[in-house]
Amino acid sequence: MKRYYIALICLLLLVMQGMAMSLLPSKLVYSNLLMTPHWVLLFLLIVAIFFDRDKTYFAVWYGMAFGLLLDIVYTGILGVYMVTYALVIYVIHGINRTIHSNFIGASLLVILGIILSDTLLYVIYSFVQITSMPWGTYLILRLLPTVAANMIFFIILYPVVKDRVTQWSEVINNA
Repeated sequence: MKRYYIALICLLLLVMQGMAMSLLPSKLVYSNLLMTPHWVLLFLLIVAIFFDRDKTYFAVWYGMAFGLLLDIVYTGILGVYMVTYALVIYVIHGINRTIHSNFIGASLLVILGIILSDTLLYVIYSFVQITSMPWGTYLILRLLPTVAANMIFFIILYPVVKDRVTQWSEVINNA
């Protein structure tokens, strides 16, 4: 039953992610800075860090499913977010074994996850010629604002869901 809560939260974040830009001040939205909310990815990274064990990969499967939903709803190319989110969550899940699961460790893993996912999306979109933004411009006008905006959301999300996700993990693993 607890795994369904994760899916419901991901669905809620997927909907809210689409409205995120309308919540920001218009001066920020219409500036040169480009921010992409990766709220579903942030939550799934928390799931990968605090819910999944060494041999479970629930977050990867959710990443594939909700990445596909993101592709269907927001992009014109199917599979880009699906593969990117699943790959990034898998990598972070593997790195998590060597880092302590506390706020600092989770923050570092989330920053790495956002950088990996957004950079991989940029590379894919550059390869299929959807974007032609030079690397330096991408780094300054898109990657850094995206990391900063998503870290603000992570700082809000972490205390709300961390303990609950850990409890769900213990319930499932002790059953």
